[in-house]
Amino acid sequence: MIESLLKTLAEELEMEEVPKKLEDGSYKVPIHEEMAVSVRELDPGVAFFSPIGPCPKERREELFILLMKANFLGQGTGGGTIALDGNENFLTLSSVLPYDMNYKTFKDALEDFTNYLDYWKEELIRHKNAAETI
Repeated sequence: MIESLLKTLAEELEMEEVPKKLEDGSYKVPIHEEMAVSVRELDPGVAFFSPIGPCPKERREELFILLMKANFLGQGTGGGTIALDGNENFLTLSSVLPYDMNYKTFKDALEDFTNYLDYWKEELIRHKNAAETI
């Protein structure tokens, strides 16, 4: 199922090639130069995952409070989850959609995910700039 959704997406977005399945079973979908989303097929559904950016060292507690509020009931993440990677160096955004979907639903979900991802990338930059001015 995921292959046909990605093929249609690649055609619609005029990508150079259809994303190929990686060794870990996911597909890396390039959105633009600074953003790519890993897509994994579930049975049923799909999961999206992407790094947001490096976790800042300064004013970390304030950032974590903001992220916990965003994660609460998925209100600030579109139903996704912001977390730290295994090494606690990078913030990540992930979302699981555990249901079958047609192309429009898939594309809309991917677009929503990338919009939240873009927002949180900008929010990290704002946090870093604010920390540097104090």
